[in-house]
Amino acid sequence: MRINTPVHASVIDQLDVRDRVLLSGTILTGRDAALPRLLKMEEKGELSPLGIDLQGAVIFHSAVSDAGLGPTSSNKEGIENSIIPLAKLGVRIHLGKGELSANTIRGLAEHASLYAVIPPVSALIRSCVERTERLLFPELGMEAIYKIEVKDLPILIAASKGFSVYD
Repeated sequence: MRINTPVHASVIDQLDVRDRVLLSGTILTGRDAALPRLLKMEEKGELSPLGIDLQGAVIFHSAVSDAGLGPTSSNKEGIENSIIPLAKLGVRIHLGKGELSANTIRGLAEHASLYAVIPPVSALIRSCVERTERLLFPELGMEAIYKIEVKDLPILIAASKGFSVYD
């Protein structure tokens, strides 16, 4: 299946655990230092004036560097604790690697959101990236929030509708 961003909730309803997807469009990156800060900015209403809309968004748990782009473990405290609040704000797909808690998987299902894993092969991922732009928190360097444009990024649905590939 091919999907484009922004992702509508009806698309999420069509995806099941183990489905393979080619993702194209704009996605945001963020890791354990940046995602909690992104949530605080949203709570204060500071994202909209910057043109950042989380409705239908895809967030990739990654850093951006000249050396490549690859997933980080999504079950790190700062990342996993951000997933449900981001899903409540309309983020539809969370990309990363590793197993999530049962509570997070239930929370994703409650908010028409899902978790997908991405192959940890930075050369493959980099070949799908068409453009990168640092948006927020430049002091975090490669762990800042970036906006990246991707074409046909291969992802595997790992948690959907309350089920996990790790079960």
